[in-house]
Amino acid sequence: MLLLSTAMYGAHAPLLALCHVDGRVPFRPSSAVLLTELTKLLLCALSLLVGWQAWPQGTPPWRQAAPFALSALLYGANNNLVIYLQRYMDPSTYQVLSNLKIGSTALFYCLCLQHRLSARQGLALLLLMAAGACYAAGGLQDPGTTLPGPPSAAATSPMPLHITPLGLLLLILYCLISGLSSVYTELLMKRQRLPLALQNLFLYSFGVLLNLGLHAGGGPGPGLLEGFSGWMALVVLSQALNGLLMSAVMKHGSSITRLFVVSCSLVVNAVLSAALLRLQLTAAFFLATLLIGLAVRLYYGSR
Repeated sequence: MLLLSTAMYGAHAPLLALCHVDGRVPFRPSSAVLLTELTKLLLCALSLLVGWQAWPQGTPPWRQAAPFALSALLYGANNNLVIYLQRYMDPSTYQVLSNLKIGSTALFYCLCLQHRLSARQGLALLLLMAAGACYAAGGLQDPGTTLPGPPSAAATSPMPLHITPLGLLLLILYCLISGLSSVYTELLMKRQRLPLALQNLFLYSFGVLLNLGLHAGGGPGPGLLEGFSGWMALVVLSQALNGLLMSAVMKHGSSITRLFVVSCSLVVNAVLSAALLRLQLTAAFFLATLLIGLAVRLYYGSR
């Protein structure tokens, strides 16, 4: 299950790149998010209807659905912050500094769930942060930039590394919300004695309502299915399945395990990018892979 989730996480960015038409995404990002949440909701409802997971006896505990509204709100805020962050910093700076969410997740994990990490486990999480920063700093290289030829407009005026004070504040907020949303959802799922599919039904119902409102309030633009292709359908389905797998990790594992899945997916992402998009692997990629391997060995070998 963890290997499948890692593969789907890693395939997300390369599949999105294959969706591009004339160098741009031909659909509204809010459409993809809404359809992904809707697919999750339908899969959860289907699993309950066909009896894959037992429906609790007696009256459905709808009161226990209310706390999931906060989870949906946190996830929704996080997804939208990612979009706004790009206005105040360059993509490379975002990729490097967003790895601070590993530290914020570990902090909330210790505070909210009252789990203490050993020195080796703490070092393992620091190695994960370093691996993500290393990979983002130069794990892939476009071979086209190394070939001789007339410089393009983008090449003559590259975007400099930068971040504004407001961007830094928003990034800190993003990392805090990311860590809090993971740990809060884990705490909620473990405290409630409800089937996982029913908990997901609650969570994704709020998620669909929230994203439907965001999509409707986004102003004029392409329709819900406008610009979609077979690749985009694969993106939506894979992200929906991955969300369900991650909820199982939250229920039966921990938020820290999720961090390792996301970090290990960098390796899958790089390999698929090299194979499908013809990007070159650099020394930074192999260093990041080594750091991830050491982090996994330190964290899980210390138990």
